[in-house]
Amino acid sequence: MKEIKIKTKDGIKIAVNHYKNNYDTVVIIAPGWFMTKDSKSFKELSEVFAEKSDVISMDFRGHGKSSGFYTFTSKELEDMEAVIEYANKFYKKIYLIGFSLGAAIVLNTAAYNYSCIDKIIAVSAPSCFEKIENQIWKKEAWLPTLQKCELNRWFSIRPSFIITEKIKTIDIIEKVKCPTLFLAGEKDPTVHSWHTEALFKKAICEKKYELFENCCHAEDLFIQDREKFVNLCLDWLFK
Repeated sequence: MKEIKIKTKDGIKIAVNHYKNNYDTVVIIAPGWFMTKDSKSFKELSEVFAEKSDVISMDFRGHGKSSGFYTFTSKELEDMEAVIEYANKFYKKIYLIGFSLGAAIVLNTAAYNYSCIDKIIAVSAPSCFEKIENQIWKKEAWLPTLQKCELNRWFSIRPSFIITEKIKTIDIIEKVKCPTLFLAGEKDPTVHSWHTEALFKKAICEKKYELFENCCHAEDLFIQDREKFVNLCLDWLFK
């Protein structure tokens, strides 16, 4: 694995972990808010995909080793586009997997730039930012957060406090043309499962929806039901 930095059109340096195994396909992993490419769960997931494909796991702006400030989906499309452009130089097929706001960014990017994207997995994708529930007082929210506590990651997060206009994914989901797997957690306290189900129902691409019983949010699906999550993802991308 090699860490490199990719520059966006607006001058932000995006840090990525590039796992090179000489495949002609690559899985780009897009974590959500407050998560990074070097988080334990995303390193483990990268290693899973690296058995079938090359992998690029990224830090969005304002996270980890990337520069800038996080804008909660407003400007992160430029991060995603820069990483896709980098990957497109080396690979015949590009697969995207996004988590939470990372899933929204993946879908929003694909709606406007889908020509070089082959397949998508959207995990706990919100229909629009304004309707995210984020019930942090529920144990389903704070307990997994404590269990994933990584102080280095926490201190690396830099949010922007400037309010900027955001794309409503539910309004543009019909523009996504590539096959998309939608995954949601039944007990998600942050992005209730209805968000992802609504996106699935409105999408017109080849699609599939799977609800994880007794599971929470985003990467928690991988942590709490690893076998099901991995099998679904590998089947979707490689079969």
